[in-house]
Amino acid sequence: MFSRLFAPTIEVSAHCDLPCGVYDPAQARIEAESVKAIIAKALDSDDPDFRTRAVLIKEQRSELVKHHLWVLWTDYFKPPHFEKYPQLHTLVNEATKLAGASGTKGSLDADVADQLLAKIDEIAEIFWETKK
Repeated sequence: MFSRLFAPTIEVSAHCDLPCGVYDPAQARIEAESVKAIIAKALDSDDPDFRTRAVLIKEQRSELVKHHLWVLWTDYFKPPHFEKYPQLHTLVNEATKLAGASGTKGSLDADVADQLLAKIDEIAEIFWETKK
């Protein structure tokens, strides 16, 4: 047992958690599209129970949008990406806020959902540029 604790270590490094190809901004976009659709359904309904369920699901999906954006930001994008695309930090921050409590998570505003989708598209454009 002690021999394993004191055994020589090997230094390894990786660009991301797994071999590249597992990250995709489409995950955030799918959840954001779901948020937008839920907002429309909630606003079209007069059933308070349905609206309550819709709001709960919308908040969960908004949280998933934030999660997928953070994964891209923390696990995929690296310093060279931020150097080449200096607006990337701001884009991710703005998109995350649009999915948060002051955005789609906390409102039924379809315009905010559209703004979120537009920010995700900007992030996706940069993402795909980095894959070339």
